[in-house]
Amino acid sequence: MLDLPASWVDYAIGLFCQLPCWPRDSIWTWHHAMLGLLATLLVCFICGAMGSLVVGNRMAFFSDALAHCAFAGVALGLLLCIFAETPQDLVRQRITLIMVAFGVTVGFLIAVVRDQTALASDTVIGVFYAGAVGLGAVVTRMVASYGTKFSIEEFIFGNPNSAQSWEIVLLVALALLTTLFLIFTYNWLVLASASASLALSRRVPVRLSRYLFIVLLALMVNLSQQITGTLLINGLLIVPAAAAANMARNLRQLFWLSIAIALSVGFAGSILSWEIGANFPRYSIGTSGAIVVLSVIVFVASIPLGRWLRRA
Repeated sequence: MLDLPASWVDYAIGLFCQLPCWPRDSIWTWHHAMLGLLATLLVCFICGAMGSLVVGNRMAFFSDALAHCAFAGVALGLLLCIFAETPQDLVRQRITLIMVAFGVTVGFLIAVVRDQTALASDTVIGVFYAGAVGLGAVVTRMVASYGTKFSIEEFIFGNPNSAQSWEIVLLVALALLTTLFLIFTYNWLVLASASASLALSRRVPVRLSRYLFIVLLALMVNLSQQITGTLLINGLLIVPAAAAANMARNLRQLFWLSIAIALSVGFAGSILSWEIGANFPRYSIGTSGAIVVLSVIVFVASIPLGRWLRRA
């Protein structure tokens, strides 16, 4: 189903890399580097758009728990692929499907249990966090006994330069889905986070919008982190929005600043990582780490800059 659009992506990137304006052996001439950069920018856009709502609703711990629950989803997917004797060229796709389904299920169950009990949100999240990590540890030990060469750690922590064309197609679809979701529900979610009773009085479907937001957040975290890694997902989802909150004067500025900061650090981190790796191979740095470090630097700079903007 993804073969045709994936071939279009490969064709378009191939034409882009062959443009005569690019310097020889630069990042713009390498197909895998362009796939990685495109994947990173798509994830940056999605995380920047969702980050303002995550920070506004105080769901940083929730998104972190979803990211780490993918450990169990990947291990479970690999075990099922072994039992089903899945062909090697389809293993990554099958694991992605199982991991996303597992992550969405965990996120939905957290929301349901939180609504049905009197427990605090962090307590409920902690229980599911521990359960998912424990399940991942059990399944990982079972998978190890089969002697598989598949690296769960590499799949979870990701590598943008290993992104494949069909993953770009999924990220484009996720970006479109996120855009449509925010167009129709952003005001609802903001109003509900400010005052649930006021939102209910204005006939806002508070519970439905929150459930949809949690499902989309779980889908985004699990689908994106296999390319960019858990480190990058958490850094891009929280830090740019926090930096934007230091400088924004209203929610509209918070939303757009969050996207702009995420895209900027994503692009700059990718270029920086490539240039250091190409010119100083002994001191090569990871793309994910470079992006997160840059986003933290922007956050630190936003503190005095935000104070200056408020005084001005």
